[in-house]
Amino acid sequence: MFETRLFCCVNRSRSSSHICGGTTGGSVIFRSSPVSSCCGSQGRSSPETMEHEMYGAKFDAATSTYMISSSIRNGAMPLAYGPICLDDLTTYITRFQWDLAKYPTKQSLRNIADIISKQVGQIDADLKTKSAAYNNLKGNLQNLEKKQTGSLLTRNLADLVKREHFILDSEYLTTLLVIVPKQMINDWNVNYEKITDMIVPRSSQMITQDNDYALCTVTLFKKVVDEFKLHARERKFVVREFTYNEEELAAGKNEITKLVTDKKKQFGPLVRWLKVNFSECFCAWIHVKALRVFVESVLRYGLPVNFQAILIHPNKKNTKRLRDVLNQLYGHLDGSAASSGGNADNVDIPGLGFGQSEYYPYVYYKLNIDMVENKV
Repeated sequence: MFETRLFCCVNRSRSSSHICGGTTGGSVIFRSSPVSSCCGSQGRSSPETMEHEMYGAKFDAATSTYMISSSIRNGAMPLAYGPICLDDLTTYITRFQWDLAKYPTKQSLRNIADIISKQVGQIDADLKTKSAAYNNLKGNLQNLEKKQTGSLLTRNLADLVKREHFILDSEYLTTLLVIVPKQMINDWNVNYEKITDMIVPRSSQMITQDNDYALCTVTLFKKVVDEFKLHARERKFVVREFTYNEEELAAGKNEITKLVTDKKKQFGPLVRWLKVNFSECFCAWIHVKALRVFVESVLRYGLPVNFQAILIHPNKKNTKRLRDVLNQLYGHLDGSAASSGGNADNVDIPGLGFGQSEYYPYVYYKLNIDMVENKV
């Protein structure tokens, strides 16, 4: 799993260059452009506006990870603002540049956050519509396919029977389909003619059988059908409701074919739409992270804006050492964080309405870009 840590430290003496040096014990470190330069002159927005942007943007990271299993494998090579695929997320983050075309820095932070929120909200709404239509189609197809298999008690019998199994177009006679437990087949053959009156002798024939049941026919007069069903149930023989109609049987087969075709037609465009909009949501998410770094830095350290944003990808075994080095370098910025050892439960963070799970003297956010599990 690829995880990065995004740090933003007050940099009045430009000391953040130490982070980019050799102090992390072999960690791979990438340095980004200053977030302050990304956000332009609007960094002097009021604290209320900045706090609203930090906590009010309705970006749902889960939306950007909604995928069709592992269908999204390939994508275009990442450009600064172009489509990106799952394999290129690291490259996009480490080469991140603020998208001035989508999110003009001449706008206020509130407007930028609203633009992102509306963009992702529209994608989320479209996703719900498209996924609901596809899942409904998929569900209908699965239901029909289930009826083609399974026990004779429940499955569709249309593909098992033929015209010659039935007495058709008779004014007095009809043919019923009866499900007989396999261990009672002999009982059926001996006694089916005695279940009720007006049963055609020697009319029963076995069409097919599975592990538990056999499908048999019986021909009788229409006037005794209800009586036959009642007495058959008492003997543990189940009469299936079935009417042989060639037009309806053909329509049922055509419906399955149509659903399979429609599913294939929708799947391709849906995957392409997901590829494009996953890229859009991920880019928006990273821009929200950049906004949060900027806003939190100004809320903590005040104006004028003077800080540097750094992107670090530490090795797991060096994470603790990296924390120690950063605390040594920047512990003087917030004594309460240093004394609490990063435990937010003991820290009252000014300006925040809730506690953070990890709090340090520098602004810190974790980026988890392991969006899809890789199944071997």
